[in-house]
Amino acid sequence: MPFVIGGIVLVVAIVATAIALSVSSTASAAKEEISIGLVNEPQNLDIRSTAGVALDQILIDNVYQGLVGLKPGTVDQIVPVLAERMPEVSSDGRTYDFALRDGVVFHDGAKLTAQDVVASLTAALTPEVVGGAATVTAPDAHSVRVVLAEPNSQLLWLLANRPGLILEAKAKNRLSNSANGTGPFRFEQWKQGDSLTLVRNDDYWGDAASLKTVVFRFIPDGRAAVSALKEGDLDVHAALLPSLRSEFDGNHDFRLERADGTDVFTLAFNSAKPPLNDLRVREALSRAIDTKALIGTQHGDGKQIGGPITRLEPGYQDLSAVNAYDPASARKLLAEAGQQNLSLTLTAPNFYDQSTIDLISTQLADVGVSVKVKRVEFATWLEQAYTNHDYQLSYVDHAEARDFGNYANPGYYFGYDSAKVQQLYAESLRATDPTTANELLSAAEKQVAADAPAKWLYNYTPTNVISTKVTGFPRANTNSRLNLEGVSIHG
Repeated sequence: MPFVIGGIVLVVAIVATAIALSVSSTASAAKEEISIGLVNEPQNLDIRSTAGVALDQILIDNVYQGLVGLKPGTVDQIVPVLAERMPEVSSDGRTYDFALRDGVVFHDGAKLTAQDVVASLTAALTPEVVGGAATVTAPDAHSVRVVLAEPNSQLLWLLANRPGLILEAKAKNRLSNSANGTGPFRFEQWKQGDSLTLVRNDDYWGDAASLKTVVFRFIPDGRAAVSALKEGDLDVHAALLPSLRSEFDGNHDFRLERADGTDVFTLAFNSAKPPLNDLRVREALSRAIDTKALIGTQHGDGKQIGGPITRLEPGYQDLSAVNAYDPASARKLLAEAGQQNLSLTLTAPNFYDQSTIDLISTQLADVGVSVKVKRVEFATWLEQAYTNHDYQLSYVDHAEARDFGNYANPGYYFGYDSAKVQQLYAESLRATDPTTANELLSAAEKQVAADAPAKWLYNYTPTNVISTKVTGFPRANTNSRLNLEGVSIHG
């Protein structure tokens, strides 16, 4: 009898083990929720009018799409999305004909129409954006035509980014706190100050996403993000503070991946206001900065750069010798400008690593410039520095690719106004030959570097901390967009 009881116990144990293994295997293969930590939280969700790359990270590709987009894992490889194929372009570079993809619906159930595309692009492709008039029409229900008054060599790039996003013309949702797009994920909820949740779009026109739920958690404090990762509250954290890389030494639950990209940490000088409207002062500040020392504080997350264009973008050239580190020359220029005892305020968002800002302050102090650091919430930086131009020095990461046009815009927060740069940039846009366009862009960048409206400190290649259970996470430009369509997670 004990033998029989033992047999029963053995059978029960085997069955229980089998059930446990089955549950474990299912969980391993079928986990459908991911939690991603971001440093920045959007100020609101209106992607048409709200600055800041946090919106792009969350909404572009995942919720909103355009006729064309960027191939996942690339910085600038443009591919068709809501268009069936790449457009036919006229020989003069002014007319673009798109064929629309069939079977696309918005998240509220409305079918995508050519009129939605016409309305969206008419609103976005203003003369300020494309350098001249743009006319958008629908020759029929399945096609859209864009006609430019002047060629624009960057039009497809613009259409692959914010200006090209297609919104439903008759939608009733409030853009400030909701989103209605055509992407693989739908907007679910936004808990301001905490998180934003997307859920899988089961009516998506393309391949269904593996993830059912995506929770973006907003954690500006670097150490809090590390704790959340180690405690299992995050599966991924984008842009780990470089000084915290060592926190994951020997930790086999996560991998650290540097995302190649076009981020440029920029020390901007308000060129519209004294004393920074004096070229000699801007040159002096530029020459006071030892960028190699700054890069050394980034634990491998920084690359040398001498101008606003990175190696991954059209028009790049090595300008690191322009206004290179030369403290003796900096002191001489300040003396010539009558600014031997200059005092300036540096405004920076408060989530950046303090050690880098301290080093900048020390280097400027070495040439006689006293710096008061004002660390503010990102929303305050956007209002004071970016919108109102109320600053002297600004320290911020410019994460957007191909944003050189900002230097040809006198209304941008730099306060930089160069007729020569504006002309060269306009000519580069009008050029239909890519080589000519790049040469003109390079010439414009060279002039910008000489005029020193900013010091380009380093090309930032952020470290993302990713659970070993996560596959398919993007590896390029992750500070400006996070396409999660191909991401999966296993328990």
